[in-house]
Amino acid sequence: MSDAKASNKMLNALYPFMGTEDGARLVARDKTQQLLAAIQVKTAESIAAKQAFFSKYSQTLADIAGTIASAYARGGRLMTAGNGGSSCDAAHLALEFMHPVTAGRPALAAINLSQDAAMLSAVANDVGFDHVLKRQLLALAKADDVLVVFSTSGNSSNLIEACRKAGELGMDVVAFSGGDGGELARCESVKHCLIVEIDSVHRIQECHLVCYHILWDLVHTLLADERGFIGEHGRATE
Repeated sequence: MSDAKASNKMLNALYPFMGTEDGARLVARDKTQQLLAAIQVKTAESIAAKQAFFSKYSQTLADIAGTIASAYARGGRLMTAGNGGSSCDAAHLALEFMHPVTAGRPALAAINLSQDAAMLSAVANDVGFDHVLKRQLLALAKADDVLVVFSTSGNSSNLIEACRKAGELGMDVVAFSGGDGGELARCESVKHCLIVEIDSVHRIQECHLVCYHILWDLVHTLLADERGFIGEHGRATE
């Protein structure tokens, strides 16, 4: 008897249903149970990450809401930036302010600096990728604006350069980060830094998402409490 036939005979003895319809259903059921167990584990990890984060950073989140609301109240705008998946968070946050989903809340000026492919590729090609965001700040930003950046590592050099340039321009700077916060947490230009202190990129981004949804709501709540209202161009009016 060949080695292959001997091996198959041994497997059939150990797993008599292998190769049968009942065996296929058994394998499928086991895989389903494994997937359901994985979902439970990942859900628990996500919930635990959020609970740990908000128990530490709720006050910081409230302070950031005040910073952004103050910028809008004095005629400033929100600018956002990120790389890769974090650029999607930057786009999402800017969209929330530009196109509010809740009736009765005004649209507020917001610019996602990571969205212009022509600008990004031109500057990256001609000068270097570290300059793609700060070049835009030089052209668009003013001291009354606020910059919010997203990085799961906190070490994206183009974001760090942007934060430094924003600081030089007199802007308030907010950073969303993960792990130990990276260089963003140590950047002197960053006024507020929210750090999801875990290593999983997915769990970090999930916390960031919850944060900026809450942040959007808090900013509008603060602005509604101010005297007057926010007009079409993001300016407080009597």
